[in-house]
Amino acid sequence: MNTNAAALCKWLHHKIDALPLFSYPFDLISLPTNGIYFFYERGEISGHNSEKQRIVRVGTHRDGNFRSRIAQHFLLDERKMAFTKDQPPPHDRSVFRKHIGRALLNRARDPYLSVWGKIDFTTPKIRNTKGHLRDISKEVAIEQVVTQTLRQEFSLSYIEIQDEAQRMGSQGLERALIGTLARCPQCRPSAHWLGRYHPDPRISTSGIWLVHHLRAAPLSSVQMDLITAAIETRNPKRSASHQEID
Repeated sequence: MNTNAAALCKWLHHKIDALPLFSYPFDLISLPTNGIYFFYERGEISGHNSEKQRIVRVGTHRDGNFRSRIAQHFLLDERKMAFTKDQPPPHDRSVFRKHIGRALLNRARDPYLSVWGKIDFTTPKIRNTKGHLRDISKEVAIEQVVTQTLRQEFSLSYIEIQDEAQRMGSQGLERALIGTLARCPQCRPSAHWLGRYHPDPRISTSGIWLVHHLRAAPLSSVQMDLITAAIETRNPKRSASHQEID
């Protein structure tokens, strides 16, 4: 067992667990403009504390787009459901939605997985050349189930990080956070986890709704200090240094 990986993951969960949790419905304006978000999923338990949920997804964004990313995931703008063959569906604006739809379709052995999961209709060229493969009524039905799943089963927390370079890129927190979670031998998906039905083994076996940065280097001491500082800004009484690792 990689005890260091488990210790880092335990430290991370302990830190993020101290922050407020947001479940649908929530006030989008209460969220920051820049940060890193952490998703939890009902029924998925932390390997470090049986009374806590485990983190199942980490994400960030380009400068100023935190709220819009969360809105896209939860489809807070219901008008986006009125899409046609000349427009991209909501899941093409949210990889998280696309992944959940893939798992749902694969679980049902639905052949529409080949359209939903492999074709991105965000560009006019693809819509023109492959639009004939689309079944809009089918997509609307799937989008509705994805939205319901996200709103009922997922909650999130966040840390506010203003500097995009600290959040993203080769030295960013996002990849180190994902690497930390993916390496942990203790935080494993439950037997009934929806992600087990995802056709990509990077998701179905890792236990997190991500395919990139799974083998990234885990958090460094400098990055741990950055997380601690971000949490202390929001919740100073419950923050502690990274020396808590055991």
